[in-house]
Amino acid sequence: MASLGLSEREQAGCRQLLELLETEELLALTDTVTNRLVHPEGRQEAIHAIVVYSRSVEELLKRKKVYREIIFKYLATQGIAVSPSCEKHVLIDHVKQYWSGHLTTHASASGERKTQAESHEDSQKSQQDDIHNLGEEFCQWFFELLNSQHPLGVKSEETWGPQHFWDDAKMKFSYNTLEKNMEEYVGAEMVSLRLLSLVKEEYLLFNPNLHASGLKCAMSPHGLVLVAVAGTVHRGNSCLGIFEQIFGLISCPIRENTWKIKVMSLKIVGQNALEPGMQIEKPSIKYESNQLQELYDGKELIVFEPQKF
Repeated sequence: MASLGLSEREQAGCRQLLELLETEELLALTDTVTNRLVHPEGRQEAIHAIVVYSRSVEELLKRKKVYREIIFKYLATQGIAVSPSCEKHVLIDHVKQYWSGHLTTHASASGERKTQAESHEDSQKSQQDDIHNLGEEFCQWFFELLNSQHPLGVKSEETWGPQHFWDDAKMKFSYNTLEKNMEEYVGAEMVSLRLLSLVKEEYLLFNPNLHASGLKCAMSPHGLVLVAVAGTVHRGNSCLGIFEQIFGLISCPIRENTWKIKVMSLKIVGQNALEPGMQIEKPSIKYESNQLQELYDGKELIVFEPQKF
């Protein structure tokens, strides 16, 4: 009969993962795991009780209070590349494989084992592809929905509003026509309304360039997905200029495959303010994907400074 409880490696991993939970969540999880028989006085006592009284890794990670987002963040901090759209049971399987030391072992077509370096390279490429696909899908959804709010736009079945943003969302809006202007907005309602007014009241339409040069995506170690997109801005039959927009997206822990906007930077440059030699037909992002991660300081989400075109 297999012995119950966690191995030393599993205990160490669980402690690291549990550190990502808020204190209130840890105490609630302790009540669940110990059936309210243990009353810890702090975080470390709570983590110790959870680890000691958990009979298996799977039992612990399947708890409702151990959110999918927490497991995803843990894997990211360990340098384990997984798709942002993975369901919770898949993430749990990755954790179990990682703690057992078998995560990077994959058989090649010839039946030989790949080296860890090759597996890591393949995993990194797969993750980047997944993030890029997520960014492209998000931009298609976002701009179709935003443009549908135009008085002459094709109406969308989905509703525009603050529900697509986190409550403390931030936006920095820079526009350069005859002179430079900068606006800042805080809160889902304010950010949502300002974007809506650009389309509904100022009659702008955004045409993103979702090809290679116009879309760059990256993910921070904490699971924040950064999406940078460039495109052209139109009013009626006129092309007014170009835009660059950078989104910081965070997944919703209680709704699978749902990402909401945390931070945003939008810069619009009118044709008369474009730098010499700039081709308006091919707006592009000057950032490389790895440079996007520098817009996240590792401790808190920052509002991005717009980059020169």
